[in-house]
Amino acid sequence: MPRTAPSPSLASARRIRPMAQRNTWQRERVRSALSDAPGFVSAQDLHAALRDENTGIGLATVYRALATLAASGEADQLQSPEGEAIYRACASTGHHHHLICRVCGKAVEIQADEVETWAKRTAAANGFTDAEHVVDIFGTCAECSARIAQGDDRPEARAD
Repeated sequence: MPRTAPSPSLASARRIRPMAQRNTWQRERVRSALSDAPGFVSAQDLHAALRDENTGIGLATVYRALATLAASGEADQLQSPEGEAIYRACASTGHHHHLICRVCGKAVEIQADEVETWAKRTAAANGFTDAEHVVDIFGTCAECSARIAQGDDRPEARAD
């Protein structure tokens, strides 16, 4: 019988499940900092913000806390166009997609019924079942497009 590999999210959840049961002040502080972030943020950027606040929380702890939050559905995790894992406090439960501004980091959660239909149809046409997918769309939001058109291309922090 062929052996199947678990999905990356399932493998991560299995690896961190024992940690998810224990809530520490460090994880709570990472959760709070992630909630305060204006959009998607890398573990390194979140760690830098926590370091600037003299929390004493190490980078490895930030990574573990973010992995736990992502596995529990409390945070969205995706890969930036540069290949870096980025995170955001999750505003909705269940499967969803994002539009993300490359300039300011603004993120909009979207439902994409057409993508869901296409993914199921494509998987079935190729003999796949239990298919999963991740679709995130990167672009430039209307506000940044307007600023760039006026000659101002500085990224600005946003509050979503």
